[in-house]
Amino acid sequence: NWQLGANYLREQYTLIYMIATYRKPQVSILNGIVMGGGAGVSIHGRFRVATEKSVFAMPETAMGLFPDVGEYAGLTGSRFDGAEMLACGLATHFVSSDKLPLLEQELVKVNTSDPDAISAIISRFSHIPKLKEGSPYHKMKIIDRCFSRRTIEEIISTLESEALDKKEEDWISSTIQLLKKASPTSLKISLRLIREGRLQGVDICLVWIQGHTYRKDRNPKWDPSRVELVRDVDVDRYYTKIDDEDWEDLKLPPRSYLPPHAIAKL
Repeated sequence: NWQLGANYLREQYTLIYMIATYRKPQVSILNGIVMGGGAGVSIHGRFRVATEKSVFAMPETAMGLFPDVGEYAGLTGSRFDGAEMLACGLATHFVSSDKLPLLEQELVKVNTSDPDAISAIISRFSHIPKLKEGSPYHKMKIIDRCFSRRTIEEIISTLESEALDKKEEDWISSTIQLLKKASPTSLKISLRLIREGRLQGVDICLVWIQGHTYRKDRNPKWDPSRVELVRDVDVDRYYTKIDDEDWEDLKLPPRSYLPPHAIAKL
């Protein structure tokens, strides 16, 4: 019954929209796994506190679904630790997990919705962690060169050319394998969503709700099996209005008197 999945996503995306445009500051403490829906209801909040236990990823393309983050993270499903989340802006602060009880106590005490006051409290417990030597963050020049290409085929081809540089051969090879194991259709739909969504507000992006099926045995048989077999018309099909009398487009609640940070998202 497709309606069950559609109703679930409708409620989830409405909640994400409310969080993204909420007037009161939300503090999300990301002390563990932050993936999929968990990422959606936390990353859009005003303050995101990562720790040394944080693990962020959007592994949707490996499951035949569609992520909503940037090209490298979204297409490969690569995992980011807390230090990397802070470095790339997914987190606003980094606090050691042993300090979280004290931080939570201070946040509970405060009687204000002033984001500057809340930020000051979190900052008292936070610090800038050191990135691990093999972090993808150190490879941003290669990532920008490869993942800025127009198509998935060009991205993979550019990565293969970069692999000739022996210094980064292992990391690039593993990145190529992540792309080749993912759903070819999901990769192409995701790239288009990311590129078009970058120019849209969060409300427009959340309206793009689609579903797809996947196998759970970690050995999926994708059809089409290779990215070069996925035609533009196949991708276009996911952008057409669903022809079903029971289908309802996502209707987001009206928002007024939004703070500047929320207006920027629209």
